[in-house]
Amino acid sequence: MRGDRKILFAPWRMKYVEYVAMRPKRACFFCEAARSKDDEKNFVLCRSDNALVMLNLFPYNTGHLLIAPYRHVGDILSLSEEECIDLINLLRLSLVALRKAYNPDGFNIGINIGGISGAGLEDHVHIHVVPRWKGDTNFMPIIANTKVIPEAIKDTYRRLVKQFPKKR
Repeated sequence: MRGDRKILFAPWRMKYVEYVAMRPKRACFFCEAARSKDDEKNFVLCRSDNALVMLNLFPYNTGHLLIAPYRHVGDILSLSEEECIDLINLLRLSLVALRKAYNPDGFNIGINIGGISGAGLEDHVHIHVVPRWKGDTNFMPIIANTKVIPEAIKDTYRRLVKQFPKKR
């Protein structure tokens, strides 16, 4: 500790910082995952005709999922009826899978449209599904402004992929 400033070292956080910093140079990760056949590498859990479910690489909580259409559009109003139906059906499958795998006490489900709303990737609309448990916010986020994720993303993938219907 130096003076009244506290420091918490979190070197793994650099991956997120670099990822965000490189985003303008990179292709959209939803589009990359949609085109790829390597679902495990991209942490894609389930696909439908028009959309996919994948793990968030930088989760708010264990099991944080993202549901996105294959088509690169930034606003839910630009989606077709079929895309909207697929998103909601994948949302339902996601809730079932998360309940089977983790038995959360609740969920935060949201869509951020536009950068001002908090959308980290504002030009490809997506739904966040964050499982929540009683007591899942402890002193770390409050005192250290740090969230503790207790499970490695590869372990989360292996645990959840078994809960979704087999791919088409």
